[in-house]
Amino acid sequence: MYYPEEIVEEVRSRNDIVDVISGYVKLQKKGSNYFGLCPFHNEKSPSFSVSPQKQMYYCFGCGAGGNVITFLMEYESYTFPEALKILADRAGVKLPEVEYSKEERIKADRRSILLEINKLAANYFYYQLHQPQGKMGYEYFRNRQLSDDTIRRFGLGFANKTSSDLYQYLRAKGYGDDILKDTGLVAVEERGTHDKFWNRVMFPIMDVNNRVIGFGGRVMGDGTPKYLNSPETLIFDKSRNLYGLNYARTSREKYILACEGYMDVIAMHQAGFTNAVASLGTAFTSQQAALLKRYTDTVILTYDSDGAGVRAALRAIPILKEVGISTRVLSLKPYKDPDEFIKNMGADAFRERIQAAQNSFLFEIDVLKRDFQLEDPEEKTRFHNAVARKLLEFSEALERDNYIRAVAQAQFIPYEDLKRLVNHMGMQEGIQPARTSKTSGDGYGRDTDSRKKKEKDDGIRRSQRLLLTWLIERPELFEKIKGIVDAEDFKEPLYHQVAQMVFEDHEKGNLNPAAILSHFINDEEQYKEAAALFNASLQESLNNEEQKKAFLETVLKVKKNSLDEASRRATDIGQLQQIIREQAALKTLKITID
Repeated sequence: MYYPEEIVEEVRSRNDIVDVISGYVKLQKKGSNYFGLCPFHNEKSPSFSVSPQKQMYYCFGCGAGGNVITFLMEYESYTFPEALKILADRAGVKLPEVEYSKEERIKADRRSILLEINKLAANYFYYQLHQPQGKMGYEYFRNRQLSDDTIRRFGLGFANKTSSDLYQYLRAKGYGDDILKDTGLVAVEERGTHDKFWNRVMFPIMDVNNRVIGFGGRVMGDGTPKYLNSPETLIFDKSRNLYGLNYARTSREKYILACEGYMDVIAMHQAGFTNAVASLGTAFTSQQAALLKRYTDTVILTYDSDGAGVRAALRAIPILKEVGISTRVLSLKPYKDPDEFIKNMGADAFRERIQAAQNSFLFEIDVLKRDFQLEDPEEKTRFHNAVARKLLEFSEALERDNYIRAVAQAQFIPYEDLKRLVNHMGMQEGIQPARTSKTSGDGYGRDTDSRKKKEKDDGIRRSQRLLLTWLIERPELFEKIKGIVDAEDFKEPLYHQVAQMVFEDHEKGNLNPAAILSHFINDEEQYKEAAALFNASLQESLNNEEQKKAFLETVLKVKKNSLDEASRRATDIGQLQQIIREQAALKTLKITID
């Protein structure tokens, strides 16, 4: 959905970021900015900064940053149009009507109606649970030790024994068969129409915006299937949603607990572990991993301790690793699932198990070990070879060596022997050995060289971030660097793009970092990096002389790097001579921030 840039900017500028974020985070003014506990990660000391001058927020702990629009998008998991609409209504700005094609309008209207019907169905199931005909379902939940508050929080319900109750109810509300057949709640067939769910306790499935998009139902008695989920619909894709994420995403924990079943999620939430989620009756998917990545960098798998649970964990680990999520595995033994564990051992014992959760790679090695009879020397050798081969999954030599040490200790294998075995296999497959030499003439000093280059590049990027932040904080400094540094001296592509806008806006007398950020709103990675460009730490504790020196050093580093790159690209002697003169001039450059 497209809105003109001037409309987006009007909405953003008419919603003061301090006022909006104050509705979510307790802020305290310190100097020119406001600080509070970051809502996007768990912390004890406030590192979440909100700048009324920049109309931006930034967390120095986790790196979350942006303007008022992206705050709502990140906190509420709204899409851009949804966040813009909320803020437009708040500020009294009328958004232009969006032109839909006929097909888009039909699809949008149908989605809206399906959401309405699902909400009605959820309320209907909840009502039935508390009627005489729902006594069996209510007793089931109470026998599972769920409180009335928990039943209400998760909207748990009951589908009656008769097979067309819900259908008749929805028909009475005015919905025809043509839309009801697309809800996944009823089956419209030649021999008649009947409910998909009957004689079941019901679990409404909500998306991250708390909208009911589907249902899960557990049969009462011995009927089959034991668990039944809504089919795929226009609003429900089970591979792209997670049960309980609407609550877990607002948890202040640094990690998310992933389990297998609805009851496990509910039991953990009731016990105080409100960061628990579950997949929806299918194997864990890459789309679900990408969804989790929006909210955490760490997942603790709390899958069932039986064979199926172990296999599910082994499937999930590489999927989570692929999106950059660190994974640990919690042991539930001697109990089968989190619900059973908490009932028998209590919340404190479960918390201890969370703290002791095993590194996912070491868990994989333990599972691998079960396939070998280690009393047999031949089998033991095969196990060691299998371990060495698996250690080669780590492409970075240093990381691989760290895991060699950890595995050697956990499996009682001599470290040097295991390292030699891994290196031997690695050489056969063309993988760099896990050596730890810092410098030598045998080629292994390349690690040190590449590290030094990376440190230098990071230092240059930091200098460019510092200079951009300085210019945003103190626009009078543009005059100090005039004729010395301009946007062309910022060589990193993103930094260059941002610097061009910063310098152009300054020339127009309208320097607005929050508006600049809006240009990157469709690219999450670029958006975060651009936000960081305006929020480098300037060490305000420095005295005036120290600040003068720091500013001069920053300008020099940015300009020197620019001239160094220019000299490498120079194509004639005249260009090179001019660059050499500019490089020499830097040695006598004087800049004051007074």
